[in-house]
Amino acid sequence: MPPAEVTVRDLIEAALHDTDPDGPLRWHVISILRQRSDLESFIEARRLCAGDTVAERLLGVDIMGMLQPFVDRTLPVLRYLAASEDDAMVLYSVLIAFGHLADPRSLPSVIDLAGHGDARVRYGAAYALQHVLGEPPDRAGLETLRALAADSDADVAGWASLGVALRTAP
Repeated sequence: MPPAEVTVRDLIEAALHDTDPDGPLRWHVISILRQRSDLESFIEARRLCAGDTVAERLLGVDIMGMLQPFVDRTLPVLRYLAASEDDAMVLYSVLIAFGHLADPRSLPSVIDLAGHGDARVRYGAAYALQHVLGEPPDRAGLETLRALAADSDADVAGWASLGVALRTAP
């Protein structure tokens, strides 16, 4: 099929067949949809976020995190997932998406997830926090980042420590 005839749904179906969340085909599709940054890509990503499977929700979140032009429409979907999702990998991806979008309106959701029992989720929170603190940095957000810098998981603590250093440097 020539590239001009490939639809957004075709791309999404191809990405869903790549079962590795870090798979090259999956991220190639996400990159194409990021370049498109059109309403159709957003609508399909939103549809995926309401999917029945973790794979669908994960792909939807990963696409949404790359659609900066739709941040006002994306944040409510991601905040809903942050409050309602049970799967740690989807929550991790929601937090990474918050970080990519770098919008301080996501800060309350990030702070809420920073105390999650799964280290992957806390790692995502440590990543997101430094990007969503706002200017000047939100005090509660900085305190949460400092608390994560003392996390029992070395990766979480390391990433949070870097965030503290970057956000408190003169």
